[in-house]
Amino acid sequence: MSETVVVVVPDADILASTVAARLVIRIIDAQAVHGTASVVLTGGRVAAKVLRTVRELPAAAAIDWSRVDLWWGDERFLPSGDPDRNETQAREALLDALPLDPARVHAMPASDGPDGDDATAAAARYAAELTAAGDGRVARFDVLMLGVGEDGHVASLFPGHPVLKEEGAAVATFDSPKPPPTRVTLSLATIRGADEVWLVAAGADKAGPIASALAGGDLPAARAQGVRKTLWLLDQAAAANR
Repeated sequence: MSETVVVVVPDADILASTVAARLVIRIIDAQAVHGTASVVLTGGRVAAKVLRTVRELPAAAAIDWSRVDLWWGDERFLPSGDPDRNETQAREALLDALPLDPARVHAMPASDGPDGDDATAAAARYAAELTAAGDGRVARFDVLMLGVGEDGHVASLFPGHPVLKEEGAAVATFDSPKPPPTRVTLSLATIRGADEVWLVAAGADKAGPIASALAGGDLPAARAQGVRKTLWLLDQAAAANR
């Protein structure tokens, strides 16, 4: 059974620093065991600050970045380089400054990519990449990071949405309640296959759904659990109702 740990820090800035430090150490530890590390990135303001902070940490020099696989939990189905894409945010915050192996940076397809505006085909392409990396099974993830929405959604998995029942490794959704409506997301089954799932949230607007999720409420955030560990990383405002 997954171990659940809740870490609460004073504010969003300290939260970003805390997540960044944990991420660097987790990557170092994973490389010590496996020789490589596999991380799933998320988007949002706190996530961007986490990645910028990683650049500033001396311990990050201990990482062999050429042996890090990077994936994404979800993506807005927009043209490559669009500022609203999580990939664009991550590249600007950190990735473009690192000596990464381009073949290990697994960005979700864009709407001007090889599948054009066919989001279903784009999701199938990403699912195939996930299973190819895992030799027929979904790739192994050391850490899968998720933000938590004001409604308790994670990735592009929204409460009550039919996509929650999809079992493919990655799936398309066409009616997201948050714009843009068309997105590609890892399925809940894929998320639950990660060694560790980290749910990162800041702000009082997250306090209600986080309290509900921690109490076992029927929210996507409550169902996003790692195989070995589920780690909630919160600032005091987000944790206020728990």
